[in-house]
Amino acid sequence: MSLRTRAPAAWARAGVVLAAVLAADQIVKALVVSALQRGEERDLVIGAKLVNTRNTGIAFGQLQDGGVIVSAVIAIALCGLLAYFAYNAHRPLMWLPTGMLLGGALGNIVDRVREGAVIDFLKLPHWPAFNVADAAITIGVVILLVVVERDDRARRRA
Repeated sequence: MSLRTRAPAAWARAGVVLAAVLAADQIVKALVVSALQRGEERDLVIGAKLVNTRNTGIAFGQLQDGGVIVSAVIAIALCGLLAYFAYNAHRPLMWLPTGMLLGGALGNIVDRVREGAVIDFLKLPHWPAFNVADAAITIGVVILLVVVERDDRARRRA
């Protein structure tokens, strides 16, 4: 597959991943909100708890009640990601982390628009509460680093 034909397929794949992450995130959040009152906790397994809490900040609760600053940070990050993907869509597997990052970001943006804060529902010991979108973003960053590093190594060898 040539670089010219690989890029549109990469955008389509990223779109499918984005939609899957967004749907999973919103469905699980709706289930948690319907099952637990805000602030309620239930034990799951060995220290993990199901919670219904809100986060007005960004990752790990940073910039709580940051409002415009949080929105600006998110907008800049998404624009940077889209620009990077537009330039690198031809790279093998670049669509996967891009879709995960966009889907996760959009899942949390939907919450911010609807609730004024992000709905978090999984609490692990010594870790802030998080959600499907947060997990997709974290895993997406790791995969992005692997994809970029792998591609850079292949270029250096060639």
